[in-house]
Amino acid sequence: MDLQLSAEKSIKAAAAVYLDYNATTPLDPEVYRLMEPYFKEYFGNPSSASHQWGWNAENAVQKARMQVAGFIGSKASEITFTSGATEANNWAIFGLITKLRETNPQEPLHFITSNVEHSSIMKAMMAAQKMGVEVDFLPVNSLGQIEVEHVARAIKPHTRLMSFIWVNNEIGSINPIPELAKLAKEKNIYFHTDATQAVGKIPVHATNMGIDLMSFSGHKIYGPKGVGALYIRSANPKVEINPLIYGGGQEKGLRSGTLNVPAIVGLGACCEYGVKHLETENARLTEMREAFWNRLQFTFSDIRLNGHPSERSPINLNVTLPGCRSEELIPRLKKVGISTGSACSSGSMSMSHVLKGIGLTPEQAACTLRISIGRWTTEEELHQALEALKTAVAGLNT
Repeated sequence: MDLQLSAEKSIKAAAAVYLDYNATTPLDPEVYRLMEPYFKEYFGNPSSASHQWGWNAENAVQKARMQVAGFIGSKASEITFTSGATEANNWAIFGLITKLRETNPQEPLHFITSNVEHSSIMKAMMAAQKMGVEVDFLPVNSLGQIEVEHVARAIKPHTRLMSFIWVNNEIGSINPIPELAKLAKEKNIYFHTDATQAVGKIPVHATNMGIDLMSFSGHKIYGPKGVGALYIRSANPKVEINPLIYGGGQEKGLRSGTLNVPAIVGLGACCEYGVKHLETENARLTEMREAFWNRLQFTFSDIRLNGHPSERSPINLNVTLPGCRSEELIPRLKKVGISTGSACSSGSMSMSHVLKGIGLTPEQAACTLRISIGRWTTEEELHQALEALKTAVAGLNT
């Protein structure tokens, strides 16, 4: 397809290789094509119910809501649009706290999460502690996964929320979310998952898997930045949380503010694409990832893979190269875009809490790289990246 070829060319500007799809994905040109009219011809406010400009915008939003719901296995009415997963994660936590305290102000609250969550969960849970909520940050195993038995032992009579990341944003390990959600349901505990790195990468069915609250973003699935969604279960059980943003009553009063129609249209288009292509695209990416990992092992005999060897994101390789500090290595990889860890904590030289959580030493963490592939990654690019990495490592050792 011509649009796809043009996207490949734009990503490969100046023969550069982009391998940081965990941080963000390029906007799919077809998604942009569908978004563009809502910047121009169909610019109406979906809250304007008295004329065709508003109707057109509202119809587009409702179509996107159905597309998103179809992709994640929910009802359209259970989807509320947000600015992204960070907002949705914060809303799930604080919206539940205020709702529970509104119902029973004297009830003690206990939440359970892990020590390798995304920073938007970690910091929100720390803020919840300051609000008087008891929070347990459970350790994960050496593969970066939370163990169901460990969670079961941590449950208390006043536990009201369990929140676990589905696919870790740094090391790619997949948590047993359906099993954890089943445990939560058995104990009458709300269950939330940050599914930002799961949606579009692995099969997700919020209703059948027993999830109560689920967050995700558009820019991780080839959509625009600044848009995401929070799934809020409507039955068995019906989940009620308070708004995080108050105002004009948009989104059934749950999330006020004029909706970002072009971005919402883009998110819906990404989800519709995912319904059709998830299985084949991720099978291709998994095969490409494994082939590249084999080449890395052949080239660097002491390289280490972090995270689960098979129960991991199809796009992610998190590796440690002993003796090669990433802060010295990456400047030598001038035309290869890879990450030293979580993009959301960039600028900080402190050790990643995820790498610490799986038992890496500070020295090992300092020699760790995150490589993530995506829709437009080619075998030629991976060959180019490997050659660049070989040259950079040889330069450090001379």
